[in-house]
Parts: sequence; structure tokens; C-alpha cells
Amino acid sequence: MMRKAALALITSAAAVGAAGVALAGPASAATSPAAVCGSGYSVIDHKALTGSTVYLLWNGSSGRNCVVTVKTTSVGTKTRTGAYLYVQGSSPIDDTDSYAYYAGPVSAPAVGKCVQWGGGTNNQFWYSGWTHCT
Repeated sequence: MMRKAALALITSAAAVGAAGVALAGPASAATSPAAVCGSGYSVIDHKALTGSTVYLLWNGSSGRNCVVTVKTTSVGTKTRTGAYLYVQGSSPIDDTDSYAYYAGPVSAPAVGKCVQWGGGTNNQFWYSGWTHCT
């Protein structure tokens, strides 16, 4: 929850920055899906939807996948937003609630497994088939 509050402040600052106020470099870096998932994660796939973008990330050091859904509309307003990760042979993990900026992160070990991933907002939800088998 602390990361979501920090990202909310940074995202608000980014909106002000878009209006013409200069921002420091680290603030924009913290709004990335990799910053939400944590150190060592890189985006390996994404799905742009109406109202959000869902990101699938991988951390090669820990062997974990992570999913984050970042809102692109109604940013700052709490709406139904979700992130979903299902690792083959495990139970699905879902973080769906009313969020102002993003849902997730949801993460799980996935070495040697296929994953299904997805998420979205009230505007549109999407889920992959089995993919990214490692």
C-alpha cells in the first residue's frame, strides 16, 4: 500500500509536469511498472487496453513474473482496476479493487512454467492464453 501511495504522489507530480512544470528524472522513473514490481524486474510484454496498459515483467535473478496494470484514463479517480497472474501448476493471483493509479503488483515464481496474465479497468479487461514458458 505504501508503494501505491508513493506512486500516486509521483503520478500526480507527472501530471503537473505535463502541464509545464519541470520534473526531476527520478520521479518519472518511479512511475514505471518495473519500479512498482521492484528491483531487478524488466518488462517482457504488455497489452494496451482502453483505459489502461497491463504489463508482464520478469526478474531473471529471482525467477519471478510480476503483473501491473497502469491506468491511462480516470487517473487519480478510484475505479475498478485489476492485475492477474496464473502460473502453471499454481493458484491464480489477482489484485482487483478500486484504485486511483494502478493495480498490482502480483508476482510469483515461474521458472520452467507457462503463465497466463492480464488485467484492466472498468473500460476493458483482457487475459492472455498460456504464454512466456520459461
